[in-house]
Amino acid sequence: MTKRQENALKTRQKLIDVTENLLKINGFNALCVEDITKSAGVAKGTFYVYFKHKEDIVAEICRGYFKQIEDQINDMESADLIEKLSLYFDSFMDAVMLYGINICREWIRGAIDPKTAPDVTDMTKWQYDVDMLKNILNNAVKNRELKEDTPIELITHLFISELYGMMTCWCMSDGVFEPKDWTRKFSEFQLRKILDKYLI
Repeated sequence: MTKRQENALKTRQKLIDVTENLLKINGFNALCVEDITKSAGVAKGTFYVYFKHKEDIVAEICRGYFKQIEDQINDMESADLIEKLSLYFDSFMDAVMLYGINICREWIRGAIDPKTAPDVTDMTKWQYDVDMLKNILNNAVKNRELKEDTPIELITHLFISELYGMMTCWCMSDGVFEPKDWTRKFSEFQLRKILDKYLI
């Protein structure tokens, strides 16, 4: 890798780090490209070398967070599947709430009606979440935590429907509904019941 390529990677990462920090402090609505570039100490045009819209950089940050969740679950070798899924659900809602209700509304809009979603919407978020959860369940079959005849597709969609339902309720209630609380209740009262007949 050349020095120029290294510097480009460093600049891109700096933009991502600064944006993540601004999101945590001010939320998505207050986020603007000018604040990002000012905080990163680069010209405004530099942002557009790497990203088209502020939504693009936020989507990348979110994906990075979900990749960390996946890695954390893969490292939980001594944990059982219920613990792994409970962590996934809890961490999923942490990410949703961290990035705020407006980003959540964009995810839901892209999932519900991708044809009418704005060009800046991350319309692949739903499929990304489905694939990650399916991967966790498929690994559980490979690791002999779940029986081979486990209906992975069905269970994946049941869980995703639950998570997206909680996200939607949070958005519809304008933040009054507590998705973290309901995620814990789901893990505690429903998770084992759904999986019980398939657990080894």
